[in-house]
Amino acid sequence: MSTNEPLTRADVRASKKENSVSEPLLQIRGLKVSFGTGKKAREVVHGIDLDVFPGETVAIVGESGSGKSTTATAVIDLLPGTGKVTAGTITLDGVDLTTAGRREMERVRGREIGYVPQDPMSNLNPVWSIGFQVEEAVRANGLASGRKEVRDRAIEVLKQAGLADAERRLHQFPHQFSGGMRQRALIGIGLAADPKLLIADEPTSALDVTVQRVILDHLASLTREKGTSVLFITHDLGLAADRADRIVVMNQGEIVEAGPSREILENPQHPYTQRLVAAAPSLASQRIQAVVEEQGVETIEDVATTAPVVEVRDLVKDYRIRKGGFRSEPFRAVDEVSFQIPRGKTLALVGESGSGKSTVAKMVLQLESVTSGQILIDGNDTQQMARKDVFALRRRMQPVFQDPYGSLDPLRSIGHLISEPLKVHGVGDEKARQARVFELLEQVALPRELAWRYPNELSGGQRQRIAIARALALKPSIVVLDEAVSALDVLVQDQILKLLAELQSELGLTYLFITHDLAVVRVAADLVAVMEKGRIVEQGTVDEIFASPKEAYTQRLLDAIPGASVDLAGH
Repeated sequence: MSTNEPLTRADVRASKKENSVSEPLLQIRGLKVSFGTGKKAREVVHGIDLDVFPGETVAIVGESGSGKSTTATAVIDLLPGTGKVTAGTITLDGVDLTTAGRREMERVRGREIGYVPQDPMSNLNPVWSIGFQVEEAVRANGLASGRKEVRDRAIEVLKQAGLADAERRLHQFPHQFSGGMRQRALIGIGLAADPKLLIADEPTSALDVTVQRVILDHLASLTREKGTSVLFITHDLGLAADRADRIVVMNQGEIVEAGPSREILENPQHPYTQRLVAAAPSLASQRIQAVVEEQGVETIEDVATTAPVVEVRDLVKDYRIRKGGFRSEPFRAVDEVSFQIPRGKTLALVGESGSGKSTVAKMVLQLESVTSGQILIDGNDTQQMARKDVFALRRRMQPVFQDPYGSLDPLRSIGHLISEPLKVHGVGDEKARQARVFELLEQVALPRELAWRYPNELSGGQRQRIAIARALALKPSIVVLDEAVSALDVLVQDQILKLLAELQSELGLTYLFITHDLAVVRVAADLVAVMEKGRIVEQGTVDEIFASPKEAYTQRLLDAIPGASVDLAGH
């Protein structure tokens, strides 16, 4: 392929018709990757072969720990820790990257291969503004030189990634962005230099469906217009079906099945692929059976007739947004939000990134102050509680945050992290706490051996399971789940949702479930509240909202759900 004249997808298809053989842009042959040294070395990728052609999008799917991200990071020589390529070749446009020196790889990264990592908080420097970090990428890739030119290009990059009012947001820091906004900043950085190949590792797992569509439409535009290839790593099979030309299924470091995306998902051949497809939630899915057997909430009016465990009344949250220097302006993140959650039920708070969902959750958890309004737990106003009462409340109301890496101390072992709430609240002795840790690891489908490992040694999905185990340690009665399953592959997601349903049925747990994945809402929630720009625009039961949404905004959210046109096998 000529490096000076990128091929469009139409060119590639025409070329394939004229010539039976087309050279791949990325060619992987016999790739093996190991971690550790000497006798302790452990091979995690076992001799895989993979091609990505110019203008093609290839999705790698599989459960957490299957080797998807390891394969991607091996391509750009960014394997963590002791990871190293032990065999095979990785060829980009005819150049073997496994023999490239450090300086050559630094030139390839960004300009030739763009990379969008999975975890935004661990890949953005918390002490630098978003604008500074995007501008740094612009300079490093030689996209602009003068100060104004660099700033203008940074704004353009963020706008292309779907970030509204990018100019105002430049001065903000990562912690002032929602998870979806942070991910969009990373996507902008990855696309800044218009690379030949973009490696996108779960690039939209933190994004709501409408922004996800904007981002992926932009990726599709690159593929179509510039011949950019995309290696797309995802656990969302609907997304893979919608966006990829081919799907590669990985399991335990091996490729078990590969082929055209619709063919793989509508008629999977390998038993592992069949399990993946069967576990994927869809709009046709039903509420998980463990909860359906209980008395349900038929209509939204039923909520008003039962005493709520959680009640939010006219909740308001105002911030000041920095504009540069000492200037700032007011911003209303939550605007007179009201809802109720009956005991033992699940309310899903849905909406686009930045709509105020997570801010509401933080106020319910007493992690953000309330500008005005009330939050009542069992009829008690949390704003009027004494400090000791708030401490007692935290024992029965636990969070699972969106970003597992940001909420887990990287210097503490997994066992210590899970047992920490037990120590803080004086529950049990050391032996009892250790037994509880093992019990919780088993509940979230993780081996006991992980108790002695650290967060950076786990995949994103495994870290999220640890966060859920930690939240369940004190056996709370209320759990606030902020995108708790967004980082999980479909098999583990299915396990966690079933676990949450079983715990809810057994213990009468009440869930505030914040998510952008409406297919998950279908199987996990009783009630839905739809948020837009800080306000709740529509509330109802799951059946009411999905069958007959009253607001155009709600309909847009439903229309943007990926994979709706694909008839997943078994659904």
